[in-house]
Amino acid sequence: MLILAYESSCDETSAAVVSMNGGERRIVSNIVASQIPIHALYGGVVPEIASRAHCEAISRITGESLSAAGVTLDDIDAVAVTYTPGLVGALLVGVNFAKSLAYSAGKPLIPVDHIRGHVAANYFTYPDLEPPFVALVASGGHTSLIHVTGYTDYETIGRTRDDAIGEAFDKVARVLGLKYPGGAEMDRLASKGDPSAVKFPSAAIADDSLDFSFSGLKTAVINHVHTKQMKGEEISREDIAASFTADVSKSVVKKLDLAVSRCGADAVCAAGGVAANSHLRAALKRFAKKKKIRLYLPEPGLCGDNGAMIGAQAYYEYLAGNTADLTLNAVVD
Repeated sequence: MLILAYESSCDETSAAVVSMNGGERRIVSNIVASQIPIHALYGGVVPEIASRAHCEAISRITGESLSAAGVTLDDIDAVAVTYTPGLVGALLVGVNFAKSLAYSAGKPLIPVDHIRGHVAANYFTYPDLEPPFVALVASGGHTSLIHVTGYTDYETIGRTRDDAIGEAFDKVARVLGLKYPGGAEMDRLASKGDPSAVKFPSAAIADDSLDFSFSGLKTAVINHVHTKQMKGEEISREDIAASFTADVSKSVVKKLDLAVSRCGADAVCAAGGVAANSHLRAALKRFAKKKKIRLYLPEPGLCGDNGAMIGAQAYYEYLAGNTADLTLNAVVD
């Protein structure tokens, strides 16, 4: 089954063609139009600008995706699109374009949850992967622990109560004077610093829930930096990045350990942009080895927002009968 899939929930416009069948999970093309240079001028995503950029890119990348896949629209079996969650204006661009294209071409329209798409990216890296498993979704806008009992059966069992993990990384990067987006630079700096140099609070909420709070950890870093500056003391960006990243990783592992035990899971999947962080990946590998469970980490290139991941999940939504008509609308959350 060939699926033309769209992702436009935030600041990446992506169109992909994926081939999904019983024994095949393959990316045929995956075109991503990044808006990073635009939003870097403002230190973060500006929703209105993101929406306009999606409008400018989506038609072009559709042609590029089909061309790169060596197919025409006639060869496509279904059209899929992210409809939730995300920035409403950005989502609407993808939803309306996909609806129009599916209607004019007479193709089924498959609505896909962005979070499910992130998890489904693992299906390309691991062709034999199947539920059940516990999924850690760590991205710029989301941090969740999800018990995946079937390809379309998702139960959120833990989440952040404030800042998302990626949002915390970006805000700490900003206070350290790093360019947007700060995730990659934070990863690099952390490799050069001492992870035990600064004591920061845990982001794992101190109760029996599976929830996180990254706001306090982020604020502790900001206060540490400001205090150092007021005292005229030298600031080691490397040590701060290393200490912050280490505490983030410990917090995630702490709640993930509890989630695995409660669900009786023997497998964990990581997903989302922050899943590309080398230190978090290393911490997850140590955790999986200690617990003697299977760990699935998507290729770094599939951790960020992309159309291929939407196409992967769309296949299973289609098999479950989850298609949409022209009343499909964007849902923020």
